[in-house]
Amino acid sequence: MTTPEVVADAHSTDVMFSKGNWFHEKLEDGLIISYEIVQEYHRAKSAFQEVEVVETKPFGRCLITDRLMQSSLKDEKVYHESLIQPAMFAHPCPKKVFIGGGGEGASLREVLRHKEVEECVMVDIDGAVVDMCKEFLPDWSAGTFDDKRAKLIIDDAKGQLESFPDGYFDIIILDLSDPLDGGPCYQLYTTSFYETCKAKLNDGGVFVTQSGCGGIADAEKCFTCVHSTLKQVFPQVWGYTVHVPSFTSEWGFNLAVKTAGTVNAVSSAYIAELDARMAARELGDMEWYDSISHCRMFSLGKPIRKMLESETRVMTVENPLFMTDSTSGINRA
Repeated sequence: MTTPEVVADAHSTDVMFSKGNWFHEKLEDGLIISYEIVQEYHRAKSAFQEVEVVETKPFGRCLITDRLMQSSLKDEKVYHESLIQPAMFAHPCPKKVFIGGGGEGASLREVLRHKEVEECVMVDIDGAVVDMCKEFLPDWSAGTFDDKRAKLIIDDAKGQLESFPDGYFDIIILDLSDPLDGGPCYQLYTTSFYETCKAKLNDGGVFVTQSGCGGIADAEKCFTCVHSTLKQVFPQVWGYTVHVPSFTSEWGFNLAVKTAGTVNAVSSAYIAELDARMAARELGDMEWYDSISHCRMFSLGKPIRKMLESETRVMTVENPLFMTDSTSGINRA
C-alpha cells in the first residue's frame, strides 16, 4: 500500500517534470538521473551518433552523444586535466603526442599547454562533432585547433595510428566514447589495439585511456576490465579515478608505460617532485591537478583495489565487452 507521503512525493515529481524541458539518463536498472534543460543550442545526427549541445541548470553547457552525457562546462577541466596531465608529467619531455578521439578539443588544449610538445596528432572519426564543438563549445578547445603544433585528422584512430612508424610517439592518449554495442569505437579497447599503441610508443613512452565508471557500484562495468586487458600488453599499469559530478560517478582511467621502471606514478619520490616538475614547465594554474590531487586519484579505495586484483576478463576483438548498447541513455521527457 502506498503511503500518503509517497503519493505526495510522486505528485510533486509529476508536477516538476511537467514544467520545463528534461532529459532522463538511465544509469542502470532502477536508477535514473534527470537534467533540466535551460536551452538547446544544437541537435543533429552525424554518420556515427546523435549529438546535442544543451544548457543544463546544474552543469551549464553540455555535450550529449547518443543520449549520454559526455562533457559539461562545470567539470570538464576536472575530467580533462585528470586524463591528460598525469601522462604528460610522467614523461620527462613529451614532444610527439597522439590523441584518439577528443572531439571537443579539450584534451588537445591540455596537451598543448606543454611547450615541449612539437606535434600533437588528434584523430577523431566524427568530423561533424568536431565542427559542432568548435562552434558551440569554443571554450573547450580554447583556440588550440589553430595551433601550428596541432594536426587534426578526421578518420579512424586505429588506421591512422597504424600508419605511423613504430616508436614515433612519446605519449598516446585515448579520449574515446565508452565501448557501446553499436557504438563507433569498442575495438579500440582490445588487446590487439593496445598492442598497436605499445608498438607506436618509444621506449620511454606513456599510454593513458579513459576507462568508464570507476565507483564501487559500477567499476566492473568497464574500468576493471580495461585495466586487466592493458596488463596483458604493458609491463606496468595503474588504475586511477576522479569524481566527475556530471557523470554521477567516480570516473576511471588507466595509465601504462611501455618500459618497466621508467616511472612509478604512485611512488612517494615521484609525487614529492611533481609540483616542482609542474612549476618548471610553466603551465600556469590548473583548476584540478596538482600533487595532492594526484595522490587522491591514485589512492583507490579497498573495494576498487579488490576488484582490480580479482578481474580476469580480457577484451579482444573476438570477445569484446560492452558497457551497454548505444540506444540506451538520455531520453527526452
